[in-house]
Amino acid sequence: MSLEQKIMGELKTAMLAKNEAALRSLRAVKAAILLAKTSEGAGGELKEEDETKLLQKLVKQRKDSLEIFEQQNRADLAKKEREEIEVIEKFLPKQLSAEELKEIVSKIITEVGASSPADMGKVMGAATKQLAGKADGKTISSLAKELLAK
Repeated sequence: MSLEQKIMGELKTAMLAKNEAALRSLRAVKAAILLAKTSEGAGGELKEEDETKLLQKLVKQRKDSLEIFEQQNRADLAKKEREEIEVIEKFLPKQLSAEELKEIVSKIITEVGASSPADMGKVMGAATKQLAGKADGKTISSLAKELLAK
């Protein structure tokens, strides 16, 4: 079942339940999918990795907004962003824990032969391919910097 079909099913459920937060989030995902499909060309279908990237992008946008709203003491808007993040994350693959992520990034550092922060590009290239959809790029980057600085 494609992401679009899952979203449509959840959208119907949210409408019946009158769940405003879910409706808002699911409509945003549906719009992003339609936009991505039309930009791909004539009736282009999205691959699974493209769907994951799309969802990650939506979550990242909301996290950035959440951070801004919290800095500006806008609890009402921050609450909406948190609700949307929660709904969208249900469609993403399970995220790795900090320990699992550290272990994998350490292996990648060893595999590519990285020894200093100057080798960050090699590490990030391999890590983003291997961990696509399982961890946030910002988290991978900060962890890799930390491990290479040792």
